[in-house]
Amino acid sequence: MRAQNDAGRRTRRRWSAGAVGTTALLVLTGCSAEVQRGWYPGTRETTNHNAQLTDLWVNSWIAAMAVGLLAWGAMIWCMVAYRRRKNDQGFPKQTAYNVPLETMFTAIPILMVFTLWGFTDRVQTEVDRPVDDSPLTVTVYGKQWSWDFNYSYEQENGEVIEAHYSGIQAQLDGTEGVRDTLPVLYLPNDVPVHFELKSRDVAHSFWIPQFLQKRDMVPGKTNHLYLTPQELGSYDGKCAELCGEFHSEMLFNVEVVDETEFVQRLEEMEPGQVGEEYSRNPNNNPDGAGTMERDLQTPRGGGSH
Repeated sequence: MRAQNDAGRRTRRRWSAGAVGTTALLVLTGCSAEVQRGWYPGTRETTNHNAQLTDLWVNSWIAAMAVGLLAWGAMIWCMVAYRRRKNDQGFPKQTAYNVPLETMFTAIPILMVFTLWGFTDRVQTEVDRPVDDSPLTVTVYGKQWSWDFNYSYEQENGEVIEAHYSGIQAQLDGTEGVRDTLPVLYLPNDVPVHFELKSRDVAHSFWIPQFLQKRDMVPGKTNHLYLTPQELGSYDGKCAELCGEFHSEMLFNVEVVDETEFVQRLEEMEPGQVGEEYSRNPNNNPDGAGTMERDLQTPRGGGSH
């Protein structure tokens, strides 16, 4: 009997140690930058919108956790406080309804939903507010399965530089150095950017994960995105809409550089803009249907324009 009691005490000590260790691990990891950002990519300063978007995400999870803990606590308390005792007989008193309780269970969720909607709408309105005086407009064309970038940049002296880059589909065959062959989107640091997002063929989606914003590219429609890069560095871009056989190869690199280097990069590109003449969507380009048909019969698709 004594051996059984000792074994029971050892088991309880192990459980206690495990609970303490788990709690300590959660507290310690909660101090890390990744956890404070809710495991979001990038940092709070990557763009001018990252802090707002991160706070909305993290605070929503905190509110959800608080509600969950309250609900779980109430459930466990009811299971313990109203459990069937050894000498209980028959069924407990049955209650058909409780108007105050049911009113509370209806009103509180409605209040929570409207509160979350209010915070979300405020952040979304701020993030999507147009920047009318942006010196840089980048028109991005998504296409199977690459990207075209048109730049129109007004310098401080009033001179406007127009240049473009036409991407070619990546060949993800496992060889080294493929990343260096991806299309590159250059952006100047601390300069507001207005993205005009279009599609040359089917639905795509423009996504730079570290920027915490994503926007669909719909054939025949122009969507807009406004942000200011605030950290120099290299970032990853991709299509986030399943757009055909080689969707996974529709990647691009993003380089946020200082303004001097940005102007230098523009001067190295082809001058002028490329427009709808290379679109394969017959709604935008009457010759697009034939181009699309020829490209779809080409191994690994088109993507040169």
